This record gives sequence, C-alpha cells and structure tokens, in this order.
Amino acid sequence: MDTIPTAKSRAILFDMVRCTGCRGCINACLKTHDFKGEAKDTTELSATAYTAMRTEGEFNVRQMCRHCVTPSCASVCPVGALHKTDLGPVVYDESKCIGCRYCMVACPFNVPRYEWNSPVPAVRKCDMCIDRLKEGKPTACAEACRFGATVCGTREELVAEARKRIAEDPDMYYDHIYGEKELGGTNVMFITPQPIESLGYKAKLGETPLPNLTWNVLEKLPGVVVVGGAALSAFWWITNRRDEVSAAHAAAKHDATNGGTHKASGENDHDRA
Repeated sequence: MDTIPTAKSRAILFDMVRCTGCRGCINACLKTHDFKGEAKDTTELSATAYTAMRTEGEFNVRQMCRHCVTPSCASVCPVGALHKTDLGPVVYDESKCIGCRYCMVACPFNVPRYEWNSPVPAVRKCDMCIDRLKEGKPTACAEACRFGATVCGTREELVAEARKRIAEDPDMYYDHIYGEKELGGTNVMFITPQPIESLGYKAKLGETPLPNLTWNVLEKLPGVVVVGGAALSAFWWITNRRDEVSAAHAAAKHDATNGGTHKASGENDHDRA
C-alpha cells in the first residue's frame, strides 16, 4: 500500500515563520473556486472554504488538505471517488460518490467537508489546484503569497528548501518538517517556530500510512475467521448436544413413568376379571 512520490509529484510548503497573516492565500482560493465569503472570517474549513487560518498566540496557523502520499480517504472509498494522482493532489470525482462519508471518518486531519444543506450533497476539499498544476502553474495560494510563506514545487525541492530555511535560521524554526514523514508523508508540509502540538496540529501520528495498518489487520482476518468459526461451531455442537441429552433424559423419564402407569392399569384390569 506504500505510495512513493514521483519526481514530478507537486507539493506545498507552508512556512509559519514567514506568514504575516495577510490571508492572501485564502482570498486566492476563494476567488479561484468562485466561493463567497471573506478571508478574514475564514477560520475553519468548510464546503466553501478549502483553506483556513486561525491564530495561536502570535502565529498564524493554516489548515488545508494534506494530500497524503498514501491517503486513507482514498483507501476507504468503496467506489473510487477519491484517488491519489501521480502529480501529487488527492482529487475527488463527485459523479462516483455515493455519500457514504467514510472519507470524513478516515481522514486523520479532519479535512473533508460535506454539503449538508445541498439537495444533492457532495464531499468538498482542496484539490491543490490540479488544473493549474497540469498547466505548469503553481497553486493559487502559492502564487498569491508575497512573502514566501506558501510555496509550490516538487516535494523533493520543498523538503530541501525547508531544511535550508531551518539550517539558516535555527533560532526561528523548530527543527522538524511536519508532513515529511508523518503517516508516510504528505504533499503539504509545514515548518513552524515551535512544536506542532502547541499550535493545534496533530502530533505523534507515527510514520506508517494508515491504510497499511488497515491491511495489516485485514491480512489476519482469515485466520481470525477460521479460528472464530471453529470456536463457534464447537460451541454450537456442545450446546446442541447438551440439548439432545436433556431431551433424551426427559423422554426416558417420560417413558418410564408411562410404562409404570400402564402396567398398574393392566394389573387392576386383570384383578377385576
């Protein structure tokens, strides 16, 4: 189940140290997708907000789909409505979606949103401007950022750039690239001024992709089913046998009682004769 990023796999790096909180990235996203709303009010993801920003103390914390290298949302989708592209983004095909919302449950970052108020609802999330990427352009949010806080490039380039920034200014950055290895890696990565957990991001996720953990369990299921089935069969046999024995005892007791009664009745008839 491991997915290895290709040389052309595109990614986004968000540098929290350089972010000024201008919210140009959010404005660009809203405009690109023709969404209504104000960037300054967009603090949580929604069906009409694919990226959002809130403040944690003096820092601006950005949220968006991580476009996991091995996405759990695509792994659990029973109809293939979500899939990982070679270009990097995890994209969604509304025409295939059956509305099961398994992707919302499976996402470790709580990203997918549902159009609860729509008569024909669909799941919504960032598509990393895949149409722009196909044309060789950066994502709209990266193009709008004037401070180098959001940059777009190949994943390999951005990992190198993140390491370079951390090395050049170690007093400003926490020495960790969030998303480089978490859950097998993501195509949206973050560098921050302090530990990620203090900024509201999920930490201690491990490096194993979640779909791999699922497959590890599923691989053991045949053995569990066989052993469990055998145990249930044995339980059924014991219970059924116990019932049969009880029924046989009851029948024998009934026959013995009725036989004694018939014998006594026959003797009385003989005496009367």
